[in-house]
Amino acid sequence: MAKKSSASSRPEKLSRVSAEHIFSKPITKTQRERLAKLARKSDAAIDVSDIPPLTDEQLAQMVPNRLRSKTTLISFRVQNDVLTWLKSKGPGHLSRINAILSNVMNAEQRLKRV
Repeated sequence: MAKKSSASSRPEKLSRVSAEHIFSKPITKTQRERLAKLARKSDAAIDVSDIPPLTDEQLAQMVPNRLRSKTTLISFRVQNDVLTWLKSKGPGHLSRINAILSNVMNAEQRLKRV
């Protein structure tokens, strides 16, 4: 007796879509109307009671807005002990490197203004 397939249909072919493609896609008229309606509401009128509070872990993983700017992929060498130290702080060691460099840059810019 032939083995019966348990799948009801053929699997859909996976497609790759870039974030740029998603974010550059124009919004529909319905979406525009819904956003306009929401924008007219006061903050107090928006019901956020069903949104759970952020945990300490989630707050620790948040990235400052200044780090969300456009980035450039580069490659550089770092000392093993520095990399080990960065990785010991948990996931996100590359973001941590960027944050450290950004803080040093901002401190230098503040010193130049004084």
